[in-house]
Amino acid sequence: MNPLLRTLLRSAIRRGSLNVKWADGSRTVIGDGDGRTANLNFHARAAEWAVLRNPELGIGEAYMAGELDFAPGRAIDFLLLVNDNWQGRRPSPWMEFVARLRYLKRRAVQHNDLFRARRNVAHHYDLDERLYRLFLDRDMQYSCAYFETPETGLDEAQWAKKRHIAAKLLLGPDMDVLDIGSGWGGLGLSIAEMTGARVTGVTLSSEQHRVSRERAVEAGLSGRVSFELRDYRRLDRTFDRIVSVGMFEHVGVGHYPEFFATCARLLKPDGVMLLHAIGRTEGPGATNPWVVKYIFPGGYTPALSEVLPAIERSRLIVTDIEILRLHYAETLKAWRERFMAHWDEAAAIYDERFCRMWEFYLAGSEMAFRSGDMMVFQIQMAHRQDAVPLTRDYIGLAERALEDVRDRGESLRLAGE
Repeated sequence: MNPLLRTLLRSAIRRGSLNVKWADGSRTVIGDGDGRTANLNFHARAAEWAVLRNPELGIGEAYMAGELDFAPGRAIDFLLLVNDNWQGRRPSPWMEFVARLRYLKRRAVQHNDLFRARRNVAHHYDLDERLYRLFLDRDMQYSCAYFETPETGLDEAQWAKKRHIAAKLLLGPDMDVLDIGSGWGGLGLSIAEMTGARVTGVTLSSEQHRVSRERAVEAGLSGRVSFELRDYRRLDRTFDRIVSVGMFEHVGVGHYPEFFATCARLLKPDGVMLLHAIGRTEGPGATNPWVVKYIFPGGYTPALSEVLPAIERSRLIVTDIEILRLHYAETLKAWRERFMAHWDEAAAIYDERFCRMWEFYLAGSEMAFRSGDMMVFQIQMAHRQDAVPLTRDYIGLAERALEDVRDRGESLRLAGE
């Protein structure tokens, strides 16, 4: 038993039950027994000391190395128990000091110039396509879905997300649309198919670029949808509509003025833009050190108080803001459950260490959205006040029209001919 770590855990876990098995075989039960139950089993004394030195980094690293586990439960059980106890509590002076240091270093960590942006994207998005197909929906949407009912499945929720975004963009036939951070191509292909718009998608991921181009050919849309392996900052023409989903988290807080100034330059005077991104509800902060090291180097999820001033300086007008609260928690739950069901296949592509890392990433993310301070925001922007209707009624009307078109198996372009 590590008495210092036991003291730390007792101070952290007061509600619920944490069953700890130490590397020497001894056991300790921590908490008042009222609430969640989780397990933490140490297999090496080194793991106990690693967690004591830096819990935010040490728990994930020790789990990846196989030096601790959460059996008979899973990582999500432990993380939710910790977060239940963390909410509303003031961190210790030492933890506040460490958090302050991370905050002061964040601009350097998030300095995503043209070279580092490409390298950081490759770290996560150039993983084998087969891995993502194990847990994403059929359209390979790797961003927050839109669950209209508790019974909605992942595929339907991802379609609803694309429909919701398309409605806010006020799309029409033959519009030129820019998709910044176009992922696996599903959104751009859906927009072109639904509305008859022309779509240009840009990505820094070689793997996503390859798959997107293949999908455009297979769908017979390569004449209307093009995908480019290019940084958005290097584009030199204007568009009627701009959409960006799940890319802004990789921009970095120091590059927000550059991002919105570039978008303002690329958006036509009567154009509309929609930004869909992860944010935080508790004000500016810094990214979890384990996430920065293993999952999203250079990544950061901002508070709206960090985003809106940059938009204002770009002279774009905010025409609508919507907050999606638990939608990403449900998305991540579906991804985590699908990934766990395909664990052996993922291990065959990579290895067991990778699978433990990926589980911890998905579980930690789900916890952050379910009971932490993470949310998703959609910000609609324009150059002109009259670029969108006076009321939000048009969004629901457009969604119903898109749903009708989908039910008929048509495109809006064809429906209007």
